[in-house]
Amino acid sequence: MGVTGYTTLSRQSGLMREMRVVANNIANAATTGYRSEGLIFSEFIQSAPGQESLSMARANIRNTSLAQGQLTQTGGDLDLALEGDGYFMVETPMGERLTRSGTFSTNAAGDLVTMDGYRVLDAGRAPMFVPGDAKSVKFGADGTLSVDGRALGQIGIFKPEQTHQMVREDGVMFRVDGEVEAAFETRVLQGFLEGSNVNAISEVARMVEIQRAYEMGQSFLETEDQRVRDAIKKLIKTT
Repeated sequence: MGVTGYTTLSRQSGLMREMRVVANNIANAATTGYRSEGLIFSEFIQSAPGQESLSMARANIRNTSLAQGQLTQTGGDLDLALEGDGYFMVETPMGERLTRSGTFSTNAAGDLVTMDGYRVLDAGRAPMFVPGDAKSVKFGADGTLSVDGRALGQIGIFKPEQTHQMVREDGVMFRVDGEVEAAFETRVLQGFLEGSNVNAISEVARMVEIQRAYEMGQSFLETEDQRVRDAIKKLIKTT
């Protein structure tokens, strides 16, 4: 296979990865707190003295959209949304993680937890506690929790010092390979949930573009394969 064939193969591999990313975005278009993802293509050139340069496409860098998702009012006392670039911090078996998904409840011990049962942390990175007999639960715009008119704590809102250090671990959870800091400018909205920031129409259109590009590459590879086969047959006949 020639240089062009290897270049096309690397591009095909990248398109397959991008198709999986787009399909995952579409599947999570209705997931609370989901951040859409994209794939960044780069060029890798391999060369050596006296040899033809080989250009390869690489698609290994994932890019997360930080655009604000649509806010939907639910009226739930423990449904929280964020307006700004901050994240809730939760305690998981793998360590502390950031999320924008604010569908919370309380466990048997009175801890504020996610849908997966992970404890939500306060501004001091300790578990948030909500008394089970509370009659009135209020969260202020700065995250301050007031129960029956008495302030009990402040939910933690954080953000990574460097955005590129944030790594997605599943649909709505992020690991930070670095330091985090308080996101004071982010507002907490009680009784709201932030929806996915996926633009489903754009994602479907992108999926069609990827499919067409992949089919064109596949057609080229099939043509190239037939050309090589024909050349080998002619060579055999002449020997």
